[in-house]
Amino acid sequence: MPRPNRHAALAATCLVTVACLLSSCSATAPGSGAAVAGGSPAETLGTALRQLTHVTGGPPGALALVQIGNRVQTQTAGAADLLSGRPIAPDDTIRIASVSKAFNGAVALALVSDGRLSLDATIGALLHGLPSAWGPVTLDQLLQHTSGLPDYTKSPAFLAALQANPEASMTPTQLLSYAVGEPLLFPPGTRYDYSDTDNIVVGLMVESATGTSYESALAATVTTPLDLTGTTLPTGTALASPFVHGYAIDPGHPPEDVTDALNPVLAWTSGGMVSTPSELNTFLRAYVRGALFDARTRAAQLRFVPGASGPPGPGTNAAGLALYRYETTCGTVYGHTGNYPGYTVFAASTLDGSRSAVVVVNEQLNDRSATPAFTALRRVWGLAVCAAVHG
Repeated sequence: MPRPNRHAALAATCLVTVACLLSSCSATAPGSGAAVAGGSPAETLGTALRQLTHVTGGPPGALALVQIGNRVQTQTAGAADLLSGRPIAPDDTIRIASVSKAFNGAVALALVSDGRLSLDATIGALLHGLPSAWGPVTLDQLLQHTSGLPDYTKSPAFLAALQANPEASMTPTQLLSYAVGEPLLFPPGTRYDYSDTDNIVVGLMVESATGTSYESALAATVTTPLDLTGTTLPTGTALASPFVHGYAIDPGHPPEDVTDALNPVLAWTSGGMVSTPSELNTFLRAYVRGALFDARTRAAQLRFVPGASGPPGPGTNAAGLALYRYETTCGTVYGHTGNYPGYTVFAASTLDGSRSAVVVVNEQLNDRSATPAFTALRRVWGLAVCAAVHG
């Protein structure tokens, strides 16, 4: 049965907001994690979570998971599902949006460490049928968003197709078709510009290097070694139960469930993965401490340039290879953010992997406008860092 027009319009609007032009987004936005005053870091974080779910335009539910050594503390506010009222739980399935890019980086860097890929490998050497101007672009540049490739999610034709049918299925090559007719934004390696196209291309390079599907490479290099049984790249909208329902919040209307409003294959390796807060925490701790690849590859990953994740994380952001550095007043952590219709996610760890934080909310929030909800969310992110570093 066709969905109501408003439902399709909301889904399309949500993806448009994902395509924020990060060249105009601040990497040092306010609310980025000031030092904790009054109460313990955990108490302050819990209060901020509750405030977030009550702020105008805020999400129905929120979860913050903080791990220090082997000690895990989880705090929640609001509901994972407005019908049942139950809170978000650490083992609930969630859409992790652009945090998928960190998994994509983990796969690629594991293959670099094994000698099956090189950071100097070019699009032209591994893939066929793409524009000649893309040929010299390297894996290194794709992972750091310095490739200059135009972002397919900003294509008017793609957005029109999404508006017409947000549940459509497209292959990775079809996704790239919305970008191949556009010129490079700048000479590769000369600037930073966040582009979802980069990660689609990385996924195809992984398939070329391994001779297998991306999903098989993801399992072999990341999810199986880390025993992440609830972390996958799905090919449809269904989520394993129990799952967090995603909502679109439109003032003047009841919250609308958009959990299955968008086919995740439209984001593929750039933002289509699902996981759980607990497994996402396990992955980030291993990824940031370099457990999935050798020291030489890790050193290359940790070369940073100015650049914000999407949406910008707490504090001052800088971009490594499929990893962001967040310098806050409470300390420095490394990780990724992401948003998707109905979901916004932040996951980060200290460099040694001993202290980490994951924050999940079931609404898409971003920096396109300085809304009270996004400001409150970034404060929660900063306080989660404080709780992890100083808790």
